[in-house]
Amino acid sequence: MPYRITFKKSVSRDLRKIGKTEADRVLSALASQLPEAADACPELKGKFAGLRKFRVGDYRVIFAIIGDSVCVIRVGHRRDVYRG
Repeated sequence: MPYRITFKKSVSRDLRKIGKTEADRVLSALASQLPEAADACPELKGKFAGLRKFRVGDYRVIFAIIGDSVCVIRVGHRRDVYRG
């Protein structure tokens, strides 16, 4: 079942932080792979329980599956994305 992708408002700030080239790469991977493979992505534990992660190189996309849509919550480098 293909999911519809939605973004939290703060994701645009996250994408500006990582730069245009990497942001384009992350967005194209999201558009091409995530709608079909969202269920296969690993679930997170601890304070991020209930959320899932999608890996694009050294960057991680944190998202939640809500009904028939995927809500992207955060995008960032793997060393920083789980902080805060």
